[in-house]
Amino acid sequence: MTVKVKGENLILSGDLTEKFFVSDTVIQSLKNKKHLVVKNEGISDWNQKSVIALYTGLRQLSALTDIQINNLPEGMGHLLELSLKTSPKDKESDLPKEDFLEILGTKGIFVARSVESGFCFFVQMIESWGRQIRGESIYRKKDFLLALEDCGPKAVMIVSLISFMVGLILAFVGALQLKNFGAQIYVASLVTVGMTRIMGAIMTGIIMAGRTGASYAATIGTMQVNEELDALQTMGISRVDFLGLPRMNALLLSMPILVLVSDFVGILGGCFVCVFLWEIPMGEYIRYCTAAFSLQNFLVGVFHGFIFGLVITICGCYFGMTCGRNADSVGRATTNAVVYSIVWMIVMTGIITLICEGFGI
Repeated sequence: MTVKVKGENLILSGDLTEKFFVSDTVIQSLKNKKHLVVKNEGISDWNQKSVIALYTGLRQLSALTDIQINNLPEGMGHLLELSLKTSPKDKESDLPKEDFLEILGTKGIFVARSVESGFCFFVQMIESWGRQIRGESIYRKKDFLLALEDCGPKAVMIVSLISFMVGLILAFVGALQLKNFGAQIYVASLVTVGMTRIMGAIMTGIIMAGRTGASYAATIGTMQVNEELDALQTMGISRVDFLGLPRMNALLLSMPILVLVSDFVGILGGCFVCVFLWEIPMGEYIRYCTAAFSLQNFLVGVFHGFIFGLVITICGCYFGMTCGRNADSVGRATTNAVVYSIVWMIVMTGIITLICEGFGI
């Protein structure tokens, strides 16, 4: 194809099916022109390839000037004008870039709205709990029993395994240091206090966040994709009551029990190291464990588990109910539920620790 430039006119001639390319010389000659007219000189036949070839070439000029199509074959000019109008005229590099304050402000607004949305959902969950006490909530007993089975008996094995390994590692690391002072026997006290005070609750919370919190987010998120949540709203049924409340009740009931199991199995793991590796008599280990055991530490750990259950439920249900309507959104909701659950569990651990320290507990 031949391209000629005469003033503000770009004259085309030749075979449109040939590759059309606007050279740098032509672009430089048209750079300062605000208006350009494309004229036809001897082109009568055209096809789909012709339009694509011409559009590919003219797109190089569309960012520099306004293009007017003139006397091209019938239908071809209209199609080309429509293609150029809908094509992006601004390069990404030419777009105005946000400065630091704009980026900071945008992030700040996003965080503020996210915190507000999460707090509102937390209030809705508490209000749902209150409606349950008054006998006004709507959910099926079967849903509660299924959720309780999933986060209770089915979670005992994985919680026991991880807690046993944590107790074993805690005893082994502690014994390596206490060995320098000839005080390996105090490993029993170390493991008992550590597991009952905080480690049992934290490990249980992390396991349940990855196991149950992700399940809550994925299940409810899939219901959002399938428009089942919209169906509940259409029927006048509270989504928080019907979906969130049975899951919260199940996790709040099972978490303290799982923390108790974690404490016992963790102490058992420490016993395994002391008896079989450091050759500490079983009776001595049990005696020092009994002496170090404190009901106060145990109740603090159980309270941590109760709070962690509430955090996991709120994060899992919140991200499930605010999920998008495609498969990728379900994956992001599941990931966010696990990440935010763990982050907020650590935050709540710090807050509870400060409160306990202030009250001398």
